[in-house]
Amino acid sequence: MKVCDPRDGDPLATLAKWYTTPLGRQVARAENACLERLLGDTFGHYLVQFGASGQFEDAARACRMRHRLVLGETLNECRPGMPTAGRSFSLACIRSQPDRLPLASASVDAVILPHTLDFCVQAHEVLREVERVLIPEGRVILFCFNPLSTWGLMRWMPRRSRQAPWCGGQLTPFRVGDWLRLLGLQQETREMLVFRPPLQRAYLSQLDWLETAGMRYWPMFGGVFAVRAVKRVQALTPLRPSWTQRARILPGRAVEPTARKNGHASSG
Repeated sequence: MKVCDPRDGDPLATLAKWYTTPLGRQVARAENACLERLLGDTFGHYLVQFGASGQFEDAARACRMRHRLVLGETLNECRPGMPTAGRSFSLACIRSQPDRLPLASASVDAVILPHTLDFCVQAHEVLREVERVLIPEGRVILFCFNPLSTWGLMRWMPRRSRQAPWCGGQLTPFRVGDWLRLLGLQQETREMLVFRPPLQRAYLSQLDWLETAGMRYWPMFGGVFAVRAVKRVQALTPLRPSWTQRARILPGRAVEPTARKNGHASSG
C-alpha cells in the first residue's frame, strides 16, 4: 500500500514524527486551524481519523463529536482523550489498513484523512471505503501535499525523495476532486495552505506576508490543500400504490378484509 520505500518504515508513522520538527509544527499549526474551521458545522457521534494519531487533537476536541476513533497501521502515539467543555469525549484506537476499514457501512459521521492519500498506492480505494462507512450527509475532510507548489518541487531532490513527507504520491486537487465526484461525494470547500517554501528560514516572522500574498495572488500554489466533501444520497421517487391488485402481507392465501366478513360494510 505504500508509495514510499518500505525499507524506510511506515510513512504515516514517519509523518507523525515529522510533525514534531520545527517545519512540521508550522504545517501542523496551519492544518489544525483549517480543520477546526471545517469541523465547525459538523456534528454527530463518531469521528474517524486515519493516521497521524497524535495530530489534530485540539481541533477534534473542539468539534461537536462525542467519540473519536483513530485508525492506523501503527498506533504508538495513540493516547486517551480528555473531556472538554463539560462534554464527554472518548478516544479509541484500532490497527487497520486504509482500504479495508473494520467499520460497518453507513456508521460514521465524519472521516479525517491527514495525508493518508499521499502515502497509499490505491488512494481511490481508500476513498471508496470512506464512502462506504459514511452515513448519508456524512463528511470527509482530507489533507494532501500539493505537487503544484514549491513543496512538490522538493520531491525531485534525490536526498528527500525517499523521506516523508516528500516521498508521497503526486495527487493534484483536480484529480482528488474527480475521484470524489465519481464516488458520489460532493466537494463543499477547498482551502489552500502553507504558501512558504519548505525551508526553515522561510518561517521567520519577517516573511509572514507570504501567506497573505499567496492566498490572494497565487492560491493554487499552496503547499497543502484541504478538501471537505459530503456524501450525497439521491432520494428515490415514491411510486403510487397499485389499486388493481391487492398486495399480500403474508405468503399463501390472500387475507380477506374483516369488514366484509362480518357484514359491517353493507349495513342498511
